[in-house]
Amino acid sequence: MDNLLKFGIPKGSLEEATVELFRKAGWRITTASRSYFPSVDDEEMKCSLIRPQEMGRYVERGTIDVGIAGRDWVRESDSDVVEICEMVYSKVSRGTVRWVLVVKDDSRVRSPEDLRGGTVSTELVGFTQRYFAERNIPVTVEFSWGATEAKVVEGLCDAIVE
Repeated sequence: MDNLLKFGIPKGSLEEATVELFRKAGWRITTASRSYFPSVDDEEMKCSLIRPQEMGRYVERGTIDVGIAGRDWVRESDSDVVEICEMVYSKVSRGTVRWVLVVKDDSRVRSPEDLRGGTVSTELVGFTQRYFAERNIPVTVEFSWGATEAKVVEGLCDAIVE
């Protein structure tokens, strides 16, 4: 069937909560541990498991028609997409995610301006670069492959966005 609605389900921490949300709405989505293409009990829909960090790009390109991802990751990818609605849910709460700028307790940094010439480590590189550029604060923003919170404690960077 060529008129399938191609729907991106977030792979990772929101995966189970999203499947449960769909169940409550009347759809049955079944995932398998090794498959990126869950089955759904709607012949007019095809689901794909996609990392939320990439969802905006796939919607923008038309690879999928619609997807669920956090606003943070859509802004990070700077994708030209339309936000249909805000869905506040997570695997553990109904709270929203907040990204924060963090420094060591004994840091001289008290405001973003104090990071001028410094290094910031984060997974949210594009958004963080745009944040500092909009404020004319020159910083180096480095991608963090994990354990981001430890990097500022160990002095590997001046601040983190986590």
